[in-house]
Order: sequence, then structure tokens, then C-alpha cells
Amino acid sequence: MYDKREFQKRRAAALKYNRGEGSAPKVVASGRGAVADKIVEKAKEFDVPLFKNEALANSLLDVDIGEKIPPQLYKTVAEVFIWLLSSEQLAVKEKEAEEEANKQK
Repeated sequence: MYDKREFQKRRAAALKYNRGEGSAPKVVASGRGAVADKIVEKAKEFDVPLFKNEALANSLLDVDIGEKIPPQLYKTVAEVFIWLLSSEQLAVKEKEAEEEANKQK
């Protein structure tokens, strides 16, 4: 059975950050329901890691597409980017270890 309330609960947002610009990350996509599903689908398609934080997603829905995140979200978004960098570094180390193990076979 279709539950519209449950469908609308799904929320997602995508951020873009260019270190060289020296400014805050921008919201490049956000939405509820089917739009949120599409954002998640595209992230998976391009191997973009997903980070679940309902409160942050709700706050990002209030930011217009193309706008920088507000200062009150800097700390939380910084924590997400730290997690992202750590995840990427771990993935690189795991890949290097796997390649090294394959060389020794």
C-alpha cells in the first residue's frame, strides 16, 4: 500500500565544495520523495558516498539550489566532509593492500 507520508519523509541533498574558491559549500540538489530518491540513485551511480543525517538534510532543504550553506551548518557539514575524506583514504588503502596481495600471488 502506498503511504504518502512515508514517501515524503525521504529527504536528500547534494553539496558541492571547491577548495580553491575559498567559500562555503553550495547546495546543488535537494528534495523529498521521488526527488530524494533520484538524488540518492545518481550518487550511487557515480560512487558518491552517502551520509545519513536527517536533521542536516532537513536544514539543507531550506537552502535554495546554488546557494551557499548558512554559517550555522558549517560545523556539521565540516564533520561530513571529514568523514568523506576518511572514507576515501580508507578505500585507497584497502585497494593498495589488495593490489599488493595480488602481486604476491
